[in-house]
Amino acid sequence: MRVLFLGGTGLISSAVSPLAIERGVDLTLVTRGRSARGSVPDGARSLIVDARDPQALRAAVREDVAERGRYDAVVQWICFDTDHLREDIETFSGLTDQYVFISSASAYETPPSHYVVTEAGTPLSNPFWQYSRDKAACEALLREAGSRGDLPFTIVRPSHTYGYSDIVFGIASWTHPWTVAERLRTGRPVLVHGDGTSLWTITDHRDFAVGLVGLLGEPRAIGEDFHITGDDVLTWNQIHGHVAEALGLSRDALEAQTVRVPTDVLVRFDRDEFEGPLMGDKANPAVFDTSKLRAIVPDFATRHHFADAIHESVAWFEADPARRSVDHEADARWDRIIHAYRGAIDRAVDSVTGGGS
Repeated sequence: MRVLFLGGTGLISSAVSPLAIERGVDLTLVTRGRSARGSVPDGARSLIVDARDPQALRAAVREDVAERGRYDAVVQWICFDTDHLREDIETFSGLTDQYVFISSASAYETPPSHYVVTEAGTPLSNPFWQYSRDKAACEALLREAGSRGDLPFTIVRPSHTYGYSDIVFGIASWTHPWTVAERLRTGRPVLVHGDGTSLWTITDHRDFAVGLVGLLGEPRAIGEDFHITGDDVLTWNQIHGHVAEALGLSRDALEAQTVRVPTDVLVRFDRDEFEGPLMGDKANPAVFDTSKLRAIVPDFATRHHFADAIHESVAWFEADPARRSVDHEADARWDRIIHAYRGAIDRAVDSVTGGGS
C-alpha cells in the first residue's frame, strides 16, 4: 500500500509513521526538511516541499505519482482552514483512493449535552475555539467534495494525544513542555483550571497509531468519521498526580504547590491564552465511545496507560538537558496570574472576616 503523509514528524504522527512502515506500508512524507518534534523515520521516503505552498506541492506530488503511481491513501496532518483544504481537494482529486483528514475531537459540541461522545450522536459545535470551528468547517467542505465524487475521504478526530516528548498538564507550554515540570521540581506554584475533578481522556500516540494505520486502505472507512481515543479516563487531579510522582514529588507536595482558579476567571486574565484551550476543550468532560472504530480496527486497544507512560516522558527529557527548555514568557504570565489571584482572594476573605482568618 502506497501512502503519503502531509506532515508526519509531529508528536502524534511520530508514532504512526514507524508503525505504518512496520506493517509494510510504502510511506512517503512531505516535509520542509526540518521538524521540532522528530525526523523522517528509517524506511520512509520524503518529498522536500512546503505542504502549505499549493503550487509547489502540486508539482512535487504529480512528479512523484508519474514516477511511482497513485497513492492508496493520503493523510493530511497539518491542514487547519478551508482555504488549505480547497487546495488539497484540487491537488489530490484523482490521485488517491482515500484522503484522511486529521480533524479534532474539540470540534464536537462544547460543552457536551451528554458525557459520552459518539460520532453519530454528538454534533460539531464549539463556540469557544476558532481552531475547532475551522476544523469543523473543513470537515463540511470535505463532505461536499466527497458527495460530488471529487475526493474519497475519511475523517479522524484525535482528542488529547501525548507522546514521549510531552508533559501532560492542564495548563502548560506547548512549545516548551518541560516548563511546568521545572516549576514543580523547584517548588513553585502551578495553575490548575477549575477544581481538577472533570474527566479527561488522554491517549498515548502509540495506541492512536494502531487506530489510524488500521483505517488506511480500509473501504469501510470511506466517507466516515472516527475519533481515535483510548480508555484512559482520568480527572485532571489524577493526571497531575501522576506527573508529580514521575518527577519524584509526593501528592502532598503537589497539593501545596497547586493554585486552583475557576476557568472563567482564567479567561478574564488572558482570553487568548485560555478561552479556546480551556473553555473550548480541557474544562469540559471528554469521554468517548470508540465502538465504531473498534468494529473496523479490532486490534485497537489501550495498551499504554498514562500512569506508566509519563515516566518514559520524564526519562526522555532528563536524558538531554537541551530538551528541558523553559517558556519564560509563559512562566512569567503564570506568576502574574497566581500573584493577582491569591491577592484578590486574600482581600475578599479579609473583607468578610475582618482579617481574622
